[in-house]
Amino acid sequence: MGCGPEADAPGPHCRASPPRLDRAPHQGGGWHAFTTDPLNHPLGWSVRYHPEHGRTVLLMRDQDTSDLHSQWSGDQALFRAGGHWWDDTTWYRPGQVWDPVAQDHERRKSRAAVTVSAADMLDRRADPARASVSKVTAFDPEAPAPENWPDHLVLWARHHQKQETALPLDKCVVDVASPELTGARLLGIPDMAELGGITASTLRAYISRGNSEVPQPQATVGGRDQWARAVADDWVDARQRSYHGVQATMSAGNRDNLSPGGAEVRDHFADDFHSLLWDRPDVRKRWILRARNEGSVREVADALAWDVAVSLDRILPTNILGPAIRVAVLNDFADAIDLNGKTGVHPDDKQDDDGWWHLYLLSPVAKMLDWFIRHHPESARHYIGEITHEAHTRWQIPAETTLRTLRQAVALDGKLSEEDRKAFFALLTPPAKTD
Repeated sequence: MGCGPEADAPGPHCRASPPRLDRAPHQGGGWHAFTTDPLNHPLGWSVRYHPEHGRTVLLMRDQDTSDLHSQWSGDQALFRAGGHWWDDTTWYRPGQVWDPVAQDHERRKSRAAVTVSAADMLDRRADPARASVSKVTAFDPEAPAPENWPDHLVLWARHHQKQETALPLDKCVVDVASPELTGARLLGIPDMAELGGITASTLRAYISRGNSEVPQPQATVGGRDQWARAVADDWVDARQRSYHGVQATMSAGNRDNLSPGGAEVRDHFADDFHSLLWDRPDVRKRWILRARNEGSVREVADALAWDVAVSLDRILPTNILGPAIRVAVLNDFADAIDLNGKTGVHPDDKQDDDGWWHLYLLSPVAKMLDWFIRHHPESARHYIGEITHEAHTRWQIPAETTLRTLRQAVALDGKLSEEDRKAFFALLTPPAKTD
């Protein structure tokens, strides 16, 4: 990092101070910055300074500089070989498998990886006279990379060593070497696709569409992308853990590719519909040709729909949904109380002037509560009663305040009409106290 052939390139734009700096506290004084080139606007400069490894300067398409904001905000110090990255001590393969606990991709080490420095790459046969320093105004990002890269490295090394604070060339990290990246361990598109259980044409379609789940190739040989077998294995692992991968695993062996729960619902209603359509003589007679008309079909359709509507508890049982909503609502109340102080009220007083407690529901919780009220109002009434009781027992929140919070949350995120909402919550309002 900081000393690779792309770093410290001579020229006024590299030396200019970036217009804005983003600090990197985890690097002990490091920073990174991004700016559009003032003369060639389609291009942008990305600059990062590391207190130990020096400065990295990248010239790239301006639209691509934003991707480095997230990449450089972590401890990735250098990227090479199609996403392999170095954290100052260890090389890791491209992050593909998501870790839900760490909320980041798993760090999988590149086996037997060796850090390659600029000193390791210098070739005595290289001639700096065959290289040149280009101007950004004439730079063509579509032009192929120079074939005489060793010549350019020698020229860069000469410019680099003239700087007073230049790091030694053996401290300038430029590449990674690993058995995983050797030619014998590289796979082309056909082998990569077979490993992932898809066709080569499907994989090509993914790549052409810029599918972010397909890792970058580790090399391009003869114009064809090549992936390390270890990276391909990680890709297969990530596919199996993805949304579609879990769906495929849980529906394996099912004739309609349904989840186990979906298959149970299908089987239940298949039996119900068969009984309705065949076992009942008053419905079965409608199969007679002269009885087949729109009105008759509508009556049968209504009967089937009614059967589904009264079977909602078979699809999502209220004795499971109710307690889950109760816990979710109380959890949101607890978060609101933690946010506003241990009392759960206005931090300057026990209550605001109008007696308002600072409570809220997250949008998904409010939508689920609204669904529960619309589909199972009698059960919803019971569990909302438990919520008001628990809120009063734990935090001394008045029932009126709890109901007002729930009513407003449903009004903001739900589908209940205003009339139905008022009617439902009116049934929950505690009776007025009498002397």
